Amino acid sequence: MTDNTENELEKLSGEVDAIIFRSEETGFCVFMLKTEDDLVNVVGELGNIEEGEEVVCTGKFVDHPKFGEQFRCEYWERSLPTTAAAIRKYLASGAIKGIGPAKAKAIVKKFGDKTIEIIEKSPERLAEVDGINPKKAEDIAEQFKKLYAVRMLSIFFAEYDIPMSMAVKAFKRWGDNSEMLIRSNPYILCISGVGISFGKADAIASKLGIPQDSDMRISAGITDVLKTFNNEGHTCLPIETLSKESCRLLGTDKQQFDRVLTDLLADEQLFRFDKDNGRYIMLADHFRAENFISRRLTVMRSFSYDNKIDFSEVIDKAEQDSGIKYEELQRKAINLALSYGFLVITGGPGTGKTTTLNAIIDLFKQQGKNVMLAAPTGRAAKRLSDISGCEAKTIHRLLEVKPGGDDIMTYIHDEKNLLDCDALIIDEMSMVDTLLFEAVLRGISMTCKLVLVGDSDQLPSVGAGNVLRDIIGSGVMPVVRLTQIFRQAQQSSIVTNAHKIVNGQHIDLHDKENDFFFMQRLDYQSLQQLTSDLCRKRLPDAYGFSPFEDIQVLSPTRQGPAGTSELNSILQNSLNPKAAGKSEVSSHGTIFRIGDKVMQTKNNYDLIWHKKSGGKTESGAGIFNGDIGRITSCNRLTKQLTVDFDGRETVYESDMLSDLELAYAITVHKSQGSEYDAVILVVFRGFDKLYYRNLLYTAVTRAKKLLIIVGDNERIDFMIDNCRRNERFTCLTELLKEMNSDDAEQTEVSLL
Repeated sequence: MTDNTENELEKLSGEVDAIIFRSEETGFCVFMLKTEDDLVNVVGELGNIEEGEEVVCTGKFVDHPKFGEQFRCEYWERSLPTTAAAIRKYLASGAIKGIGPAKAKAIVKKFGDKTIEIIEKSPERLAEVDGINPKKAEDIAEQFKKLYAVRMLSIFFAEYDIPMSMAVKAFKRWGDNSEMLIRSNPYILCISGVGISFGKADAIASKLGIPQDSDMRISAGITDVLKTFNNEGHTCLPIETLSKESCRLLGTDKQQFDRVLTDLLADEQLFRFDKDNGRYIMLADHFRAENFISRRLTVMRSFSYDNKIDFSEVIDKAEQDSGIKYEELQRKAINLALSYGFLVITGGPGTGKTTTLNAIIDLFKQQGKNVMLAAPTGRAAKRLSDISGCEAKTIHRLLEVKPGGDDIMTYIHDEKNLLDCDALIIDEMSMVDTLLFEAVLRGISMTCKLVLVGDSDQLPSVGAGNVLRDIIGSGVMPVVRLTQIFRQAQQSSIVTNAHKIVNGQHIDLHDKENDFFFMQRLDYQSLQQLTSDLCRKRLPDAYGFSPFEDIQVLSPTRQGPAGTSELNSILQNSLNPKAAGKSEVSSHGTIFRIGDKVMQTKNNYDLIWHKKSGGKTESGAGIFNGDIGRITSCNRLTKQLTVDFDGRETVYESDMLSDLELAYAITVHKSQGSEYDAVILVVFRGFDKLYYRNLLYTAVTRAKKLLIIVGDNERIDFMIDNCRRNERFTCLTELLKEMNSDDAEQTEVSLL
């Protein structure tokens, strides 16, 4: 039965005849619908739909290039089966655990068309069926109750055009009471990790008649503003900024804002920290994280503060054994790492961080210590393994992420299950955000030595916080800044120009004798064409670089003709064009094709991966923001992709594709922690706020063997002159100073 709607959507009603495919995680289904006239192939997010159910689907017919005509369901209504035959099929489908075809037949034979009514209202009567005891009858009724609750929640969500996957998340979080809780306060959907935006929750609240000036709305709005600024890197916000942004979002006045904020602070849902003669407001997780970090580092510092052991003789012997002569600051760093419980080593490219790090690792091992190495990203961990000769893991893999956290990150290794290590070394520390560093400190013992290595002049972490710079800026923790550029590094224009950039000196863009090249292009078309040619032919032909493995295009921005979005489309067509037999799917305006280079754009702690090695298969959870992989398979019907992240194969369902983007070109921010044999940096006009010195410095230092800048030379000078840092509101520096105020001056003098 069909009827046309004003927006040209159609309705189909009938019985679910057969499930072809279903994703338990996302709710995406492919099934056959038996209507009055025909069997129709239906696709859409219908969750835990079962054979035998009666549904009304609203959508439209589409012509799939491979599978032919399908009905794409956009909205749906569901009812339980009413006839004995449909009920039997429904129960036999496995909808209720413990009821198979034989038991379904026996139950329906006993109760007929009233079977569903019996299960719902008189479940004890199920014990009248052979093979079902009272306990089993109770269990069946409980399962049915939960199944019915998810169904009702799905219908409720469908009224507000909310995806089925969100209903599944909500039910997992609140169970049978989900709809009641959401109706009483729809804003819990945006503050609980379910993933619904404040705007969508606000729309639901409006339809439910919740007043615009209700405290629950004002509270959710304030929290949403803080989360928005968290996503921009801030762990706290000046109260004046929070007030202005909240009142603008909510359309309320400052008096109402002040009243609700006072209640949130009193309930410890938010926290206040005073610094620089100003008041700052923080979400609870970031307040507790920065507090914990400052207290733990203070304790680690106090454990070793009076340690006056001089390891000069040990370092002398290490020099003899390795044939390496360490310069003065390198010796100081090695000495402090051996004698103190905590140390930061920072410095630019070519200053000997790697050599110093390797010496520290070797001497730790000579002392019999169990040493572990970690980095924020898979690429950074692989690089650390290569330069040290020791296994290095990502921090997430080291701590072992627990699946099923509803976007709340938890780890197997914490205070109750510490890592079995005596010394932990973390590289690329500038990328580590506040919450991740808190997790690191919770996962190691008080006596575990901790050495942090990173370049504080690079861009800060993608996540909220500025941990490395805050620790250095406090002036109270042991820090060694390596400054001498070694002779071998001086031969690289990448290295020498990087140091000139960070010091505000203009560079010679006409020198084409080394590994640093500039190619001027002053119009978008020629800039795009040159970038494509370099990736597809010129660099592979001249240097043997792979466009997928060795070359990375970087841009300061996503937007515009020189941004990553447009460049990715051009590079995809050039490097991996459409071809017969090459499967692809379209999602949110992006075409994903087998062989494409893609990047994960947000942390997903629950995403399962499998890695085959030496005849064995290792499994784990977690694909993280910035991870780059290649698409190895593509299912057009289900819009399902398989992506290989350095040997870890992961399946993406249709509604997860929004977390992927093409990665032929990526932003400089996304390139942090990675190094590439060849980098092509596209720099053009516009976007002044994104064109600053530290971003250029970070981009240049991503290149190992070759750097080519394509674009406008005036923009390079503009970026070098623009020394505006990517400043962030945080409290860690002040907390460290407060907790170490008595002897901060002495520490600074003796260690820097």
